[in-house]
Amino acid sequence: MKTLLADFHIHTLLSPCAEIEMTPHHIVLRAAQYGVDAVAITDHNASANAAAAVKAAQQYGVKVFPGMEVECREEAHIVVLFDTLEQLAEWQKVVDANMSGLKNNAERFGAQFIVDDDDNFIAEEERMLLGPLKLPAREVISRVNAMGGIAIAAHVDRPSYSLLMQLGFLPSDMGLAAAEISPMGLKELKEQKLKMPLGGLNYVTDSDAHMMDSFISGPKNLITVKDLTVAELRLAIEGAEGRSWQPGCFITRRDG
Repeated sequence: MKTLLADFHIHTLLSPCAEIEMTPHHIVLRAAQYGVDAVAITDHNASANAAAAVKAAQQYGVKVFPGMEVECREEAHIVVLFDTLEQLAEWQKVVDANMSGLKNNAERFGAQFIVDDDDNFIAEEERMLLGPLKLPAREVISRVNAMGGIAIAAHVDRPSYSLLMQLGFLPSDMGLAAAEISPMGLKELKEQKLKMPLGGLNYVTDSDAHMMDSFISGPKNLITVKDLTVAELRLAIEGAEGRSWQPGCFITRRDG
C-alpha cells in the first residue's frame, strides 16, 4: 500500500473559464514540485488536453487520470474519471453526440485552447463547451460506470451546477461513487449536514482549479491504495480492503 496526495478535479485552458496558465505541462510540473502524486484533468465536456497531460507527466512521476467535468441535462456537474485515454476517447464520442451544437463566444465565455505536452498551441476549440448535454444524470453515470469509469457528484454544497441542489436529494441507487465538497464548503466535512440527502455518499475534496494558485492552495485527498487505478479509487472511497480516503487535506510546502 502507498499513501498519496491527490486532486481529481482540475481544469486546463481548454475550459473557457480557466486561466491561460493552466496548461497540461504546467499543471503536472507544479504537481511534482508541490508533492501532489496524482491529478485528474477534467475540462468542461471536453478531453482534448488530457493526452498532453498524461504524456507530460511521465517525466515528473505524476499520475494523471484522464477525466472530464460533465454537465448533465439537469444543469449539474459530474466529475468522471477513467484509467485510459482510450476509455476517455470513447466517452468523448458519447458527449459529442449529445452536445448543444452551439459555437463558442470567446469574448463572452473565454477562449478554449488545445495544446501539446510542451504547451505549444495546436488549435482553438470552436464548439461551446459550457452548457448541458442532452443526457440526464442517471444516464451519464450509468454509461460511465459501464465503460469502467467512476462518477462523482461535483461541488454538491454549491447553489449552482450541483446535482444535489438541482434534484433535492441523490438516490442511493444512482451509481455515484462519492460526493465532492467545494473549497468553500469544507466545514461540511465536520458538520455532515448534507449526508442524509446525499444518500450516505462519502466525501471527496478537490481544488476544482481554474488557476494555478487555486490548484496549489485548494483542498486535496490523502488516499491509501495499492495502485493508482479507478478500481483502487473505489475501494479507497469505501474504505475497503485496507484502502482509505481522507478528504480535506492540503499541500504543506508552499515555496517554489
